[in-house]
Amino acid sequence: MSWREIKKELKLAASSKSQAEQPAPEVDDATLFRQQAQVTKRIHNDTVPPPKPQLKKRQTNSIKDTVNASREAGFYFSDTFEANLPVPLKYVAEGENSYLAKQLRRGDFAPEVLLDLHGFTQLNAKRELAAMLKTCEREQIDCCCIMHGFGEGVLKQRIPHWLVQHPLVRAFHQAPREWGGDAAILVLLKVTV
Repeated sequence: MSWREIKKELKLAASSKSQAEQPAPEVDDATLFRQQAQVTKRIHNDTVPPPKPQLKKRQTNSIKDTVNASREAGFYFSDTFEANLPVPLKYVAEGENSYLAKQLRRGDFAPEVLLDLHGFTQLNAKRELAAMLKTCEREQIDCCCIMHGFGEGVLKQRIPHWLVQHPLVRAFHQAPREWGGDAAILVLLKVTV
């Protein structure tokens, strides 16, 4: 190495040392953000619609069953038909053992499904009742409880007349106190295997 090269290296080392010792100029956060934001591009996706939620097969079948049940409600349940029922609500279908009503009254059958119709209109109650009976048939449930409530007594009077018309109903009775008493009906249904 020559003397000149050594001198150059010393000068370079001295100049870099003096630059390192000098404090860097302070830059505020807003300036740094503006510098970084200039590089970005705005994304326009106003025209892309959000994806539609995919319904599972089970949900789709459930919706179809509900629609079918509401159609069947109009078929099964006539508002003009009035059954001649005794005061403590009870009914046993033709060909069934009359002992079923007593078993329902005593609470020998525990309902697997509870349908609460408090506050429903007659039309909505009829649809929900048909949907529940369809669900009981599909799930092979033989006993259910329908709560009509005390209220004005509109549903309390109509529900037994609707149930008598349905082909799956084997028997029903006013529910025992543990399942709603005067405000509910226990229904026994035919189960097909």
